[in-house]
Amino acid sequence: QVQLVESGGGLVQAGGSLRLSCAASGRTISSYAMGWFRQTPGKEREFVAAVKRSGGSTYYADSVKGRFTISRDNAKNTVYLQMNSLKPEDSAVYYCAANSYYDSAYYYSDSRYSYWGQGTQVTVSS
Repeated sequence: QVQLVESGGGLVQAGGSLRLSCAASGRTISSYAMGWFRQTPGKEREFVAAVKRSGGSTYYADSVKGRFTISRDNAKNTVYLQMNSLKPEDSAVYYCAANSYYDSAYYYSDSRYSYWGQGTQVTVSS
């Protein structure tokens, strides 16, 4: 079992930055690929970014590529999402999740993730 707790969300103006953290407990995250998803009311959960176990490879949704950076510190059992140049359409609840698959093709679907945090709200004002 892995317990995940997100933090770092909040209200920011368009063009600003936020850094989300996801702290894990129960098991080391080095056993998992880690991902970030986001969801707005009435919409399906959307893939944002993922990182392989070692942190050597990262994957991004086209909508955030070049603005967001996912990283991990396995020693601290924590995953991060640095969000720059934020836009109002980035407003959502952001979730981190753990994925036991090795094939990166499985990183884009929320159904492939085994463990989820409770989410943190990000609101970007125009």
